[in-house]
Amino acid sequence: MTTKQHHPAIFYVQKTLKILILAVYLVVVIFPFFWILSTSLKASQAEIYAYPIVYWPSDPSMQNYYNMLTYGNFGRYFLNSFICAASGAAGAVFLSIFASYCIARFKFRGRGAILFFFLFTQMIPMFIVLAPLYQMMAGFHLTNNLTGVSLLYMNGMIPFSVVTLRGFFQGVPNSIEEAAQIDGCSRLGSLFRVVLPVIKPGIATTFIFAFINSWNEVFTANMFLDDDALRTIPVALNSLILKYDIKWGEMTAGTMMAIIPSIILFAFIQKYMAVGLTAGAVKG
Repeated sequence: MTTKQHHPAIFYVQKTLKILILAVYLVVVIFPFFWILSTSLKASQAEIYAYPIVYWPSDPSMQNYYNMLTYGNFGRYFLNSFICAASGAAGAVFLSIFASYCIARFKFRGRGAILFFFLFTQMIPMFIVLAPLYQMMAGFHLTNNLTGVSLLYMNGMIPFSVVTLRGFFQGVPNSIEEAAQIDGCSRLGSLFRVVLPVIKPGIATTFIFAFINSWNEVFTANMFLDDDALRTIPVALNSLILKYDIKWGEMTAGTMMAIIPSIILFAFIQKYMAVGLTAGAVKG
């Protein structure tokens, strides 16, 4: 049996084309971040709107960052966003563990309908349910406070978390739990001691996606938070869009600081996320 031999010239041409395509893709992906960083370091609006375009400031300045931290109350907004996103994502993942475990492990009437309901709710635009949702939250005195927004984030991420974690639970053999129960573990004990350590990558992946979605959310926070001290970062950045002007310097500086938690989160949990995405693609 003969193997097809490629001419060396063709091999180098193909390799060069692949490198060029990847280089172009890398430039397209990185350039927006470079532009945001460049704009955040421009001290004046004149330099931001200058023509011809100034791709990098001649005298980089941290004034926009100083303005956001000093006059923009950015530190408070940062804390508000972290509280809402972290608590909402953690609550959604915690509750979804039990729901997804039951759906994956037990056969009962209506299981398919529940999964369909979770998927269907993801397709409903938020503004459709805004009026009744606001009345319900106002009735419980949960408007204009971070607790209410955290609960809304948790509620919004539960369907996604249940569907995602269900696939990971289905990838764990029942024999592992049966062995733990033979050794004396209860059903709940085997879940926490045996199953959850196995699906840690899936839990980490689900938490990351829930956290990022909650961190970037602007519509709910803008509708349910009125006080300036309670604003989240997306709402604060949105407020920089004025009637006749946009404060691009402060907005890009705030954006650069806003992506720091996402970068740190990915850096610490990237090994779990890589395994979780791979497992989620082939299981469930």
